Amino acid sequence: MRGKLGLVIGLGAGYVLGTRAGRGRYEQIKTQALKVWNLDPVQEQVGKAKKFATSSAMALPRAAWNGAMGVAKAATKQGTPGSKLDAAIDATKDAAEDVKKATDDETSKAAGAK
Repeated sequence: MRGKLGLVIGLGAGYVLGTRAGRGRYEQIKTQALKVWNLDPVQEQVGKAKKFATSSAMALPRAAWNGAMGVAKAATKQGTPGSKLDAAIDATKDAAEDVKKATDDETSKAAGAK
């Protein structure tokens, strides 16, 4: 779906930018594009995309932030430098798994929204 949309947008932009038909043809294309943009099915998909972007924008940074905080805490706790390093490495692995899980969750939500 995303590839088709990108192709359509690219072809439309290329035609508009490359045409020598003049301002009148440009205005026709612009009017038709606005008509398509304002169709209910298109706006429904735009709403879904906005909702997905909002939820994804919050989930991944939160997981990354929590992971970074875990690594920082592990690196600053008391102990020998070797134990701090081991704790930081373990916390980094856990953080990476949490970010991957958040990404997978958001991807499955996006697939379910289609």
